Amino acid sequence: MNLNDILKATKAEAIPEVKDIDIAELLIDSRKIVNPARAMFIAIKGSHRDGHQFIDDAYEKGVRTFLISEETDTAKYKDAQFLKVTDTLTALHQLATAHRNQFHIPVIGITGSNGKTIVKEWLFQLLSENYKIIRSPKSYNSQIGVPLSVWRMQAHHTLGIFEAGISQPGEMSRSERILHPDIGIFTNIGEAHSEGFLNNRQKINEKLILFRHAKELIYCKDHHELNECIVQYCHQIRSGEEDDLKVFTWSQKSEATLRIQGIDKSSNSTTIRGVYEEREIAILIPFSDNASIENAIHCWCVLLLFKIEDSQIAERMARLHPVAMRLELLHGVDNCTIINDTYNSDLTSLQIALDFLEQQKQHPRRTVILSDMLQIGKPDGDLYEEVAELVSQKNIYRIICIGVALSKHKPTFRKHKKLRSIFFKSTEEFLKKMHMITFENEAILLKGARAFRFEKIEKLLEQKIHKTVLEINLSAIQNNLNVYRALLPAPVKMMAMVKAYSYGSGSYEIANLLQFAGVDYLTVAYVDEGVALRKAGISAPIMVMSPEAGAFDRMISWKLEPEIFSIYSLQQFTEIAHTLNVSHYPVHIKLDTGMHRLGFMPHELPELMAELKVNTAIKVVSIFSHLAGSDSADFDGFTAEQARNFDNMSQELMQVLPTRPLRHLVNSTGITRHPELYYDMVRLGIGMYGFDGSDKVQHQLQNIGTLKTTIAQIKELKAGETVGYSRKGKLERDSRIATVSIGYADGYFRDFGNGNAHMLVHGKPAPVVGAVCMDMCMLDITGIDNAAVGDEVIVFGNELPIGQLADWAKTIPYEVLTGISQRVNRIYVNE
Repeated sequence: MNLNDILKATKAEAIPEVKDIDIAELLIDSRKIVNPARAMFIAIKGSHRDGHQFIDDAYEKGVRTFLISEETDTAKYKDAQFLKVTDTLTALHQLATAHRNQFHIPVIGITGSNGKTIVKEWLFQLLSENYKIIRSPKSYNSQIGVPLSVWRMQAHHTLGIFEAGISQPGEMSRSERILHPDIGIFTNIGEAHSEGFLNNRQKINEKLILFRHAKELIYCKDHHELNECIVQYCHQIRSGEEDDLKVFTWSQKSEATLRIQGIDKSSNSTTIRGVYEEREIAILIPFSDNASIENAIHCWCVLLLFKIEDSQIAERMARLHPVAMRLELLHGVDNCTIINDTYNSDLTSLQIALDFLEQQKQHPRRTVILSDMLQIGKPDGDLYEEVAELVSQKNIYRIICIGVALSKHKPTFRKHKKLRSIFFKSTEEFLKKMHMITFENEAILLKGARAFRFEKIEKLLEQKIHKTVLEINLSAIQNNLNVYRALLPAPVKMMAMVKAYSYGSGSYEIANLLQFAGVDYLTVAYVDEGVALRKAGISAPIMVMSPEAGAFDRMISWKLEPEIFSIYSLQQFTEIAHTLNVSHYPVHIKLDTGMHRLGFMPHELPELMAELKVNTAIKVVSIFSHLAGSDSADFDGFTAEQARNFDNMSQELMQVLPTRPLRHLVNSTGITRHPELYYDMVRLGIGMYGFDGSDKVQHQLQNIGTLKTTIAQIKELKAGETVGYSRKGKLERDSRIATVSIGYADGYFRDFGNGNAHMLVHGKPAPVVGAVCMDMCMLDITGIDNAAVGDEVIVFGNELPIGQLADWAKTIPYEVLTGISQRVNRIYVNE
């Protein structure tokens, strides 16, 4: 849209009078700028961050057009133009609505508690032969995601497929005005995002607002509460309108537009039989889980509504493939990091993947391995011109292009002189010549359409360490961080704990996420942990909680900030600082208010204050202490006593300091139980990793880790035989015993042996038999008939929480998580 049309749509005030240029890109994140000359930065005011704080950053990166709602010193931004509105989020909605109204193509709107993204992506797979489709990228279904999705709609598109979610009443009406869908899909209703609603019926009725002007609505009648609300909605709200809402229903239990007659599952596929318009029809899908079956039937209804021939529907359904809902971050050969984003290749997902690649600062070089983009709908010349421009702007060292279409456009890439480009016509050709290309100490993005089978490349590049892996969900860590951030008043800062290898979850990868998320401080236990983060490119402030005097010089060299907890440590650090000719170096003073671990006692304050008055080597940037019992109401009296001690001691210290330091006292549980003790900063530790000791926000936290292993061998043994060392596992029946590749050297406790714990095989509990060995242990899989060698085994995860393992071991989740051996490969996923 041109800027004058944007002014009209948003009713903005122009400062100064604007030049009428075309805006191609809307930005809400100053870290993700692709085309600054044709971009408009929208300063969204969120619950914890205000986009106006990042205008400087966007301007320095070349953006010259801004949408704002606060008074801004526009004079200091030479050649920039500002559009001022009352509320920037409302203006974004108005802008997206105006853009949507320029196009007259059918739009499918999808809502529901689960399955929205899968249904959208499968419809894209199923209908791409008939339509040029614009769809929501990833899971862009929020109050910001919906307008940004619609903004991508262009003249060549012939069908739109968008998802819309809500978290509280009033939101769906705004999404409906933007999307204005012709066809609706209501996938199901569940407990997700229920906090803002009185009950399920209120949530259903709010979601139904999306279909206020729709002509057709697809849903399953077997969801009783959903069906009742939709029937009532049609009769009371839409009845008598010029265009009544027509429902396309499906059911296994009662009469419906599509009556499901049978669902026949095999190990890897499902045949679904139904009756539609008095004819018997059937499809086969390459999935057997219930969620995929429900999602596939919703898609089947759409194809029937679009009058796709039954034979074509059957053929396309059989070719459905899994939706890549996440990026995987893997350790690669020769100190490489692999970002695996295969099976999905389009411009938007490429941009998301490149943003993630750009965050990987631990390597000096970045490589992209890219396949032809299929089913895009743009002319090849325009498409690959845009791809080349996008990649070149992301400081990519090398792009390896695989496919006939990419090979035809070598000049398009080679005009970008700083970008080294290599071309292969097929994956097979690349694999044959791969030995001629060096991959070393770099981050590598694999971005390929499914047909190119990039998993073959991934297998060769991935470092082979151990069949047992700990899968860390970076999106879940971000969610948990946001849960705690939402509790804090705006001035309160956040310090995040990444000590002990980020509680066993990984070091650099977690720190990088937190740095990108804008956490104010990171904290490690020892100097070596901090040095490793600095070497990997982490630039955020880092506090070291247990600094050794002999490593003070390394701390200063690597800009790490020590905790000072005694006169001796202060004197030792001061001596090193003078030797290195350093002054006003940031340090953190630890007070002992009752924990009695480390810290200055009250009687030591006079000597400390006398030293601080004259010490120019240091600058006290924070004063803190540690609560001994913040997780229990039994200790609230002692917590209050610690807080009084902290107040008195810190106030006394601050009288002799030239500048006011930050004060911080509470840990994760303290954040939820003691908001009166936030001071200037809080320290988030185990809560970020999914555990709330107070249980106040546990329902909002997500599991961040899944420990997986595999079955190495299966034996059929007779009753009376024994399993494992010291013959501790005696079989009382004929049994099927699986040996799995995990043992106490991996962090799986020996106490878990002899039936004291179980793992999950195909979702079913398999007790541990006999003693846990160093590198493996044995499971009783009797009754799990489909278990086979090579199958995945869940040690802990969503279905088997780590808290359960902690209960079995009579310990705490910290110990289980931090005890996972470094030889267990970590895989990081970003959804």
